[in-house]
Amino acid sequence: MNLDLLLSRLYICYIEVMPAAKKELKINLLPQKEFERSTLGRILKWALSSFRMIVIATELIVMAAFLSRFWLDANNSDLNDAISQKKAIITSFAETEKKFRTFQKQIDVFTKITSLTQKSGYLNLITSLTPADVVLSSISDSEDSVQIIGFSGSEQNISQFIKNLSSAGKFKDVLLSSIDSGEGSSSAIVFTVRAGLSEI
Repeated sequence: MNLDLLLSRLYICYIEVMPAAKKELKINLLPQKEFERSTLGRILKWALSSFRMIVIATELIVMAAFLSRFWLDANNSDLNDAISQKKAIITSFAETEKKFRTFQKQIDVFTKITSLTQKSGYLNLITSLTPADVVLSSISDSEDSVQIIGFSGSEQNISQFIKNLSSAGKFKDVLLSSIDSGEGSSSAIVFTVRAGLSEI
């Protein structure tokens, strides 16, 4: 008797609970169509779509920044390797460069000595070709010419000096560029001779 009563009560509870469990609870506080048509709905919809685009754009920018950072790091590493190789090459040629600079200095010294020797040879030659009555006041030279300034008591001695320079074979294009008579009581004639230089 008690068992039948218990089963009947369980059946009644099952019948009352099952329809309640099958029902779906739907709560919509904002009616979709009416809310989207309102000003607030439009603003909210635009803000949400714009915010979504901003988030996507921000993510793309961040990804591009990371990729560019990796690319820059790779390039920086390659440049550092190249610099290290160049430094090693420069270091390996340091001794050669030192020897080259020393050799270049020796060449410069030799050139100066040769030039001085050559000038000394020209000076000695010009002095030996100068007549007794001719006095040289200055001799200046450039790379391929010489200018001689002097004075003499007669034009014949100046002419002889020019002939001596021309016939020496070490000067070319010997010319009397200027001649002036002495001022006042001086009877000396001042002259300037220019000549091209040949090798001694």
